[in-house]
Amino acid sequence: MRGSAPTNREGLSLAQCKRCAFDLPEGANYCPKCGEYAGKSIVEEFEVKSDELVKRIKDIIHEGNVTKIVVENERGETLLEMPATVGVVGALLAPWLAALGAIAAIATRCRIKVERRS
Repeated sequence: MRGSAPTNREGLSLAQCKRCAFDLPEGANYCPKCGEYAGKSIVEEFEVKSDELVKRIKDIIHEGNVTKIVVENERGETLLEMPATVGVVGALLAPWLAALGAIAAIATRCRIKVERRS
């Protein structure tokens, strides 16, 4: 059947990995093929002025339990998408903060989407 989700022997729908489309075992939190997190996540959105952007991103990273951060402009166009694991290693965070500074210079308002593991 075209467009339907794959099913197991009992006819139950199987979840697929977002990254590699591998059929995930029932209840899996990670893809056994590529390691992508497959558990449930929550997405929060924040509207910030450009001059508050870098500070707010730093605060979000320090809160922890964040898997991905996306920064969009007023029109909803993605300006930056960063894995939050970068924040764990301070030296890796510097280029991302420089990019955020450049974004703040050209945008007036930004929307931050934060994906957290539930």
